[in-house]
Amino acid sequence: PTMTTQAELIAAVAKDAGVSQADAGRVLEAIVKNIHKSLIDGGDVRISNLGVFDTAARAAREGRNPATGATIKIAASKAVRFRVSKPLKDAVNG
Repeated sequence: PTMTTQAELIAAVAKDAGVSQADAGRVLEAIVKNIHKSLIDGGDVRISNLGVFDTAARAAREGRNPATGATIKIAASKAVRFRVSKPLKDAVNG
């Protein structure tokens, strides 16, 4: 089934795992919270058959304001990335 919302994902997980939706919701919330913690601490999260969540440093750079064309400075930042696993990529591509 196609899932588009967190509630639909929780319902599907609850059904497949044979647990309540409340329990599935708490587990999903704990998973997301721990992924956040790992990324904030500079780590990564590797989930077999899904992929890898990690961060990449972006250097400070100059950009342009598209409305005015004026040069602006863009501060250095970190970007969150997700790299899909080969088994999932192969499954999606049939």
